[in-house]
Amino acid sequence: MGLTAGIVGLPNVGKSTLFNALTQAGAESANFPFCTIDPNVGIVHVPDARLDQLARIVKPQRIVPTTVKFVDIAGLVRGASKGEGLGNQFLAHIREVDAILHVVRCFDDANITHVDGQVDPKHDIETIQLELIMADLETIERRKTRLERQKKSGDQQAFEEYQVLEKLQASLSDGVPARLVSLHEDELQLIKHLQLLTLKNVLYVANVDEEGLHENQNPYVQQVKQIAAQEEADVVVICAQIEAEMSELEEEEKKLFMEELGLKQAGLDRLISATYRLLGLITYFTAGPKEVRAWTIREGTKAPQAAGVVHSDFERGFIRAKVIGYQDLIAAGSFQEAREQGLLRLEGKDYEVMDGDVMEFLANV
Repeated sequence: MGLTAGIVGLPNVGKSTLFNALTQAGAESANFPFCTIDPNVGIVHVPDARLDQLARIVKPQRIVPTTVKFVDIAGLVRGASKGEGLGNQFLAHIREVDAILHVVRCFDDANITHVDGQVDPKHDIETIQLELIMADLETIERRKTRLERQKKSGDQQAFEEYQVLEKLQASLSDGVPARLVSLHEDELQLIKHLQLLTLKNVLYVANVDEEGLHENQNPYVQQVKQIAAQEEADVVVICAQIEAEMSELEEEEKKLFMEELGLKQAGLDRLISATYRLLGLITYFTAGPKEVRAWTIREGTKAPQAAGVVHSDFERGFIRAKVIGYQDLIAAGSFQEAREQGLLRLEGKDYEVMDGDVMEFLANV
């Protein structure tokens, strides 16, 4: 679907280490043109145990997981909204992504200099948030100036957009990011074109050292969790250095390493899954003798549009879809048994696809 999560943070917080771990553990990584410089883009497999379970039933020739895209954005410095450091380039890169992974340093290391001289997650988060707020205030002020002329000509839409911007400007001036301002769907549509930075959903990534993996013993992580709770945001605790080391190991070695560390699940798997949810994505499956495949769609997608993800002709010629829930299929043990139990059903154009649906599309192509 081309949806992306941008990895942001101050310099020396572990962003590049995390990105390298993600892309080495994932399927592909490459450089793509992106605004004025070329940040790294990684396309990473989304871990999903359901694929293996479906494969046991179908016995396909191959298994194809779905993916999520990560963009490694250069480190921000204080004053970026005024052009310091990469300045406008940095902010432009954030403007292009769909959601933000904010990496926060939660470890002490005398060998890794902190840009502000000491580790302080609360201060670090506020630094980046302030820069994004300042950039949004500038965007809003410029837009309001243009709308002033349109309002005078009696443009009703300009008047309505101006009112929304006034509401946002007041909140941003008080240090409240746009995503925490209560806006109706029609208000969001009016300002969508502005791509406000603080309107994007945020996932906090608390980057710890090995000793800090047990988050309850890490005061820095607790600071991040308190801030996230106030914003109704999620936090993933991860040791980017360990994840980078594990990404280079064979699967059996990786399992042994995780056992030694007392880890039940790789941090990268938790991060990728959390990012997927942050982007508002769900997965449906197609299953046949050639392949079992996971497909990415936005939550709330109707059946014809879901079919269009497989092939645009399927959306244009959509007739109906054969659907069975993942859990129902696993419980039945086979498609044949599922048919005999009446678990397979036909759905039309108004059907809203659910996470875990196993689907076959009938289309006139």
